[in-house]
Amino acid sequence: MTEHVWSYKSTAGHLAGADLTGYTVEAADGSIGKVDKHSDEVGDAYLVVDTGVWIFGKEVLLPASTVTLVDLEEHKIYVDRTKEQIKDAPEFHRDKHLGDAGYREELSTYYGTAAPFGGRLI
Repeated sequence: MTEHVWSYKSTAGHLAGADLTGYTVEAADGSIGKVDKHSDEVGDAYLVVDTGVWIFGKEVLLPASTVTLVDLEEHKIYVDRTKEQIKDAPEFHRDKHLGDAGYREELSTYYGTAAPFGGRLI
């Protein structure tokens, strides 16, 4: 499964080339912030989310596979992880990690093996 962690699911409704900057990101259990940067490059798609005050103004990097729906009308992106799962992901520092293959592999492992919603239905 990890080989697809950096690609959008076909059911997400993402349109290649759409500017998602500023979209609100909704975890399974509430809002986590807004998209600050994104990539829709095939095999290397991700969102950088500014969490604001939620986790002390940090940014998180979410692989595209976590996206379940892109609502272009409401400017919202829904992901299939809880706030806790996102908060517990490997720490992200833009200057250090954005192009770091080792960090990407760490995230691939974390998001590729972490069951959505902690393995339970919500």
